[in-house]
Amino acid sequence: MKQNRKVYPYEQVTFHDVVKRYLNKDYSSMGGIEGIYSVSIVAEKKGKGFLSPVEKNKIMSRKENYSTVVILRDTKDPNREYIEIPLDKENLPSYSIRGEFTKMKDSNIMVYKHLERRGEYSTYTFTYDEARDMLEGIRTENSGQTEYTYKLTYIKLHPKEAVTTNQP
Repeated sequence: MKQNRKVYPYEQVTFHDVVKRYLNKDYSSMGGIEGIYSVSIVAEKKGKGFLSPVEKNKIMSRKENYSTVVILRDTKDPNREYIEIPLDKENLPSYSIRGEFTKMKDSNIMVYKHLERRGEYSTYTFTYDEARDMLEGIRTENSGQTEYTYKLTYIKLHPKEAVTTNQP
């Protein structure tokens, strides 16, 4: 008789649980962008129509909250400061690094490298809005007379910075 599920003698935690425990540490010791985020994307196309002098903007696709990712400080690779790991699939034996963030000196601007298959990548320019716990990135491509713009929005889900109020 086969056993369908393996029974472990120890308490089990998922990768999501480990990440949440890590992010629940003292907030002041963490980098500002570390956390779990919900990701949305808008892809736009701007160009002139066939035999038309009028320039048109068209939204090609919009995906709201299409992915959940964790951004963690990377101490292993000196060429990047933060890594992005998708959390969409659960109980995998390992999780792939899908993006890299590198901060510009003395600013809230970052360069994001979205890693794709076969060693290819896309580069975005990001800004971090600490007050709203949000990252916004943009990438543009030109193809002939058409310009494609991709906008990524990351909204922090966890941890939310504790709001302190001054009460007498």
